[in-house]
Amino acid sequence: MDAALPRPGRAALALERVEALFDAAFGQRLNPWRHLGALGFYFFWICCASGIWIYVGFDTSATGAWESLAAMDRNEWPLGAFARALHRYSADALVAVTALHLVRELSRRHYAAFRRFAWLTGIFTLVVLLAAGIGGYWLPWDQLAQWSLTSTTEWFDALPVFDGALTRNVVAGEQVSDRFFSLLIFLHIGLPLTMLGAMWAHVQRVSPARTNPPRALASGSAAMLAALCLVKPISLLPAADLAFLPARLPLDWLYLFPHALMAWLGPDGLWVATAACFAALAALPFATRVPRAPAARVNLANCNGCARCFADCPYDAVVMVARTDARPHARQAEVDPDLCAGCGICTGACPSSTPFRRDEVLATGIDMPSSPIGQLRARLEERTAALAGSPRIVIFACRWGAEAAQLDDCATAAVEFLCAAMVPPSFVEYALRAGADGVLVAGCREGDCEFRAGDALTAGRLDAARAPALRPTVPRERVRLVPAGRSDLAGLRAQLDRFRADLESLGPRARRHALPPKRQEKRHG
Repeated sequence: MDAALPRPGRAALALERVEALFDAAFGQRLNPWRHLGALGFYFFWICCASGIWIYVGFDTSATGAWESLAAMDRNEWPLGAFARALHRYSADALVAVTALHLVRELSRRHYAAFRRFAWLTGIFTLVVLLAAGIGGYWLPWDQLAQWSLTSTTEWFDALPVFDGALTRNVVAGEQVSDRFFSLLIFLHIGLPLTMLGAMWAHVQRVSPARTNPPRALASGSAAMLAALCLVKPISLLPAADLAFLPARLPLDWLYLFPHALMAWLGPDGLWVATAACFAALAALPFATRVPRAPAARVNLANCNGCARCFADCPYDAVVMVARTDARPHARQAEVDPDLCAGCGICTGACPSSTPFRRDEVLATGIDMPSSPIGQLRARLEERTAALAGSPRIVIFACRWGAEAAQLDDCATAAVEFLCAAMVPPSFVEYALRAGADGVLVAGCREGDCEFRAGDALTAGRLDAARAPALRPTVPRERVRLVPAGRSDLAGLRAQLDRFRADLESLGPRARRHALPPKRQEKRHG
């Protein structure tokens, strides 16, 4: 295993401990921290649906906007007050989960190499979201809208291109014109559409992208929003009056914090701070060298064009192309190194990765240069042969999860893979036939795979729900899949102890050595 490959940093470990508290409260499958991106899509659609309902009953003129919303608050428009509150709270939830998603990905250094495109489109999405949210506060045309619009025009007037023109032409008169108000409405519709396009681009290099949270989490989130709307409805402030300067206003810090910062930094200072912040975020993928595993390599001599690597690659880095050699297969796999995450999931999917082959050097159809499957077989044979005592357990451990090597003892041997989904199910059978009483596969937490799909693919293969599958003849009671994050070593140890106790109740497994005779002769001749 290449020691230069990165492991989770301190920030990621600290955040993982926080997430563990939510695991205890919600369970790993429904932990909202593991579905921040999907929740963002979910709140976006709720915000859009409620916004459309409000728009139907909304007077799109500067003079009539406030009155129409006041009528909604009196429920003269069906469900008007509820829709207004739902629109506001879903928008707040959207920016909150988006910000948390950014912090989470930043802590895990998910911004460079094959993740660069997703990171940059995510930053653009955040900018558009903030712009759309601030613009949304102008449409009620109450005192908060007046203050926000005035503050924004003053901010933009600090730029030489405007030089005070916005303040003079927009908010210097007795009232905002209907024409300008129509422009605000157009922007409030156009910006979310732009954001939707950015969100679509954001997930294009992820296959499959999780854009829908689990049904239970979605239902719970909707119930939470509905309860909040009923308990604390949105209050419309007095209508805007450009001749009057409001003294105190309730501030939504999720969207309107730039106005408060401008009062402290001034317009020029806010521009400097904003430019520095987003420039730093955008520069991260280019200014930071994040080590990564070398891209997967195809060995045409062992590739039969089955397309399993193509089907399982989470980043669409593997494509099937016409055959370039003389072998009688129609297709072959081809890897795009710019998109490859170096996870090894493709190696785990390849049928030629089986360790039961008689080849002295195990060469598979698609392999990882940093951790060749042949070296992993040799490592497994070495560690299994050294086991003593009973029951004997082999741990196939994801390098991004708990450090299973710390659990090594005379009866336990850990073999590390780039991802739990890099483990071919045949390796599990191989370990059992080579002398292990049980095999424990330790992957990332459920729904929290470093490479997005590894946990689901591993579970599907071991449950015989996805090819390549664990053969039915393998005793499933001697195989255990355990989710264990980087900070879950104690939990993994406890799971190992329970597994050991279960194996003791089953009794020892008959020793059937797995090495083919021809390989045995070469190794021992």
